[in-house]
Amino acid sequence: KTAMRVNEKYSSLPAEEKGIHIINIRAIEDIGYIQRESTLLNSLCQDPDANCKHGLYFRDGKRKVDYILVYHYKKSSVSKTLTRRIHHNDSSARSIKQDHQLPGKGGHLDVGESELHMDYHEDDKRFRREEYEGNLMEAGLELERDEDTKIHGVGFVKIHAPWNVLCREAEFLKLKMPTKKVYQINQAHGLLKKINSVIQKITEPIQPKVAEHKPETVKRLSYPFSREKQHLPSKFKIVHRYYFFVFQGITSLLANGVYSAAYPLHDLLCEEWASYGVFYKYQPIDLVRKYFGEKIGLYFAWLGVYTQMLIPASIVGVIVFLYGCATVDENIPSMEMCDERNNITMCPLCDNTCSYWKMSSSCATARASHLFDNPATVFFSVFMALWAATFMEHWKRKQMRLNYRWDLTGFEEEEAHPRAEYEAKVLEKSLRKEYIHKKTDKEKLTWKDRFPAYFTNFVGIIFMIGLTFAIVFGVIIYRISTAAALALSSTPSGRSSVRVTVTATAVIINLVVIIILDEVYGCIARWLTQIEVPKTDKSFEERLIFKAFLLKFVNAYTPIFYVAFFKGRFVGRPGDYVYIFHSFRMEECAPGGCLMELCIQLSIIMLGKQLIQNNLFEIGIPKMKKLIRYIKLKRRRSLDHEEHMKKKQRYEVDYNLEPFAGLTPEYMEMIIQFGFVTLFVASFPLAPLFALLNNIIEIRLDAKKFVTELRRPVAVRAKDIGIWYNILRGVGKLAVIINAFVISFTSDFIPRLVYLYMYSENGTMHGFVNHTLSSFNVSDFQGGTAPNDPMELGYVVQICRYKDYREPPWSENKYEISKDFWAVLAARLAFVIVFQNLVMFMSDFVDWIIPDIPKDISQQIHKEKVLMVEVFMKEEQGKLQMLETWKDKDMKKGENCNNHSPKLSRSQSGSMSSSPSL
Repeated sequence: KTAMRVNEKYSSLPAEEKGIHIINIRAIEDIGYIQRESTLLNSLCQDPDANCKHGLYFRDGKRKVDYILVYHYKKSSVSKTLTRRIHHNDSSARSIKQDHQLPGKGGHLDVGESELHMDYHEDDKRFRREEYEGNLMEAGLELERDEDTKIHGVGFVKIHAPWNVLCREAEFLKLKMPTKKVYQINQAHGLLKKINSVIQKITEPIQPKVAEHKPETVKRLSYPFSREKQHLPSKFKIVHRYYFFVFQGITSLLANGVYSAAYPLHDLLCEEWASYGVFYKYQPIDLVRKYFGEKIGLYFAWLGVYTQMLIPASIVGVIVFLYGCATVDENIPSMEMCDERNNITMCPLCDNTCSYWKMSSSCATARASHLFDNPATVFFSVFMALWAATFMEHWKRKQMRLNYRWDLTGFEEEEAHPRAEYEAKVLEKSLRKEYIHKKTDKEKLTWKDRFPAYFTNFVGIIFMIGLTFAIVFGVIIYRISTAAALALSSTPSGRSSVRVTVTATAVIINLVVIIILDEVYGCIARWLTQIEVPKTDKSFEERLIFKAFLLKFVNAYTPIFYVAFFKGRFVGRPGDYVYIFHSFRMEECAPGGCLMELCIQLSIIMLGKQLIQNNLFEIGIPKMKKLIRYIKLKRRRSLDHEEHMKKKQRYEVDYNLEPFAGLTPEYMEMIIQFGFVTLFVASFPLAPLFALLNNIIEIRLDAKKFVTELRRPVAVRAKDIGIWYNILRGVGKLAVIINAFVISFTSDFIPRLVYLYMYSENGTMHGFVNHTLSSFNVSDFQGGTAPNDPMELGYVVQICRYKDYREPPWSENKYEISKDFWAVLAARLAFVIVFQNLVMFMSDFVDWIIPDIPKDISQQIHKEKVLMVEVFMKEEQGKLQMLETWKDKDMKKGENCNNHSPKLSRSQSGSMSSSPSL
């Protein structure tokens, strides 16, 4: 069948006049496939049937399919659209829609079929599709329909953008295109050049084998595209491109079921990127950007920079951990706790069922605590605060380099168009008002219109946060009751492991709850954002990110905050404990402190989220959804053998993929991980190492998911990562404060310093454990709280010890807080103030000393501007010279005519007497 051609009159008309506005058309340069490097790129689909050329092209084999619209239809139905709509539409408009019959199989119906009955809703959808597709054609696009597919009841509309439409929209969006003018990029000289050469040789094995990843010495001058400039000497170098479209109105059509999907096609897969076998290599970011657009390209570039920066953090973290391992046998406090000769008898951990116990039974916990609670962890906390600041500055510089390389230095986001939901609300508001003899300005939603949604958001978020706190409180009750039950039933030899058992099981419960609530909170955050009806997609995305991050942050870190700052702080003392519901005694920390328990809590939640939520869910859920979709389509498939044997086209394969849902989930999991790496790193120095190992897999996992599990997303231009950068900065600043409090109040670092410099008799840590323990006379127990078996240790206990700074029972102010407590508290608060201000100052100094824009890039940008001025000055001079040449030729021609005119007059008989000019 003959392919439809657009009338030339549409090429010069703006898209708005055609009833459809193309709000974003992205022109991307060819990926640069080189035939001799056949290992670089290959076809995406493993099914050879999907490699048919007509899956990526129109039936003429020449016009490339740029976009696909998918709809459901009934083969037994007929279009009665025009007759049913005759009273609602202008006759001329109907005739236009009739003339826009799409070429391709399907869409042509016999006259006899008009007598068949069709559901009104299907008829309405068909009419709206015809109207919309007619507008697309009037805007200059070329369409072709295909209903003769292997998927029964599903039709496809292939869209191709002709060159004139692309030029028009590129000019409208002021897309920068490379010109034929090239200039040299500043190269390093001397020692720096040698260093760069050595680094390139060392890193050559881990560089992707793609042509565009090689260092460039020249760059093409870029300038916003203009059709008027194409005839000039520096005309734009236009090569083969990919084109992606986002049409205003398609969102509402998808929401109303007029179309079931809309997406561009996959066609290439880079083996140097979406493969686990190249996990050790750098990413070909330029190819990713050219395939998916700048927004997704920036995400993978940021993920690569973050992963790269985790390498030094991991090395330092491992060194700190090894230092703890090497010095554990030299740690005097843990040696004193493990020495059975000290015969330190501790007070019961619970009422009645728990008996007295020896401190030496917690020897293993004390030794393990030293691995993470040693002087090196303080240094590591300072290092990680500076690391976070350096990472942010490094990313800003990398982002600026990418902006320069991708010609985004002068890019300004165009004014966003209102969302379909917002316009529907505005229309609804307008219809509610009655206008009498006067016109008003265009309606918009005010805060009064949104107040119910704002109130619902506030109440909903508070409720969700309260729910998180309630669940954590429930886990606390579980820990207390389980510890008492295990202490009652376990053997004396196993009572030393009760604390670890309770901690581990409670953390696993927390992990399961966190994973479940993460999915619930994500859905609730989207619903809360939808009822606000934000005006633009950018506003919608930012509000959604804020709500989702707030809820998921509270969900992930509340159990950790409890262990770090609340557990063991409100216990009371023997004889005067604090009870929950008058039944459950508040749990207390181990003699070595809560830092070891905080380490267990952080490691299990972090590793569990990465393994289960970030990896298994990312792999399993898309594959499960794909399988369900495949089963549904298989059930609906016709039993016709001929239809079953048809080859699948590229757009049919992509239709079975999962729709792209945005980058918010990808960023969110990395930001939460960034919090685990920075917020409580003082308690778990190995966090950067586990984050690094996860991210090495995460990059390839995301890459594989984007090219094999998801429909190809529409390319979006962006020059930065948006609101995520501000969230990263906020987490980095918060990390300084939290680590200061963790070192001061959770670890024993400050009490050790106070003892060493104020109370130690010989300048060593000998006697520190005894100094941190207070004494209690067992005769002062409240009635019904003393141990049921006071002789379990084999001797009568008169004085038991507990960890606190209180006066002894033989003092006048027995069991009152001692002056040692106030000295330690003052030292802790002083350390928080000094640590926080010092590290903040150092971070700000790093921020100030490292420029946001690399010097060579700023020089290149300035050079580009100068060269651009020179180019256009030369072009203007050329125009003037051309005009002067034409004037000189005209003048000479006029003079020649004047010189010859008398002769002509004399030679002609009966002619006019004279003529000064012709």
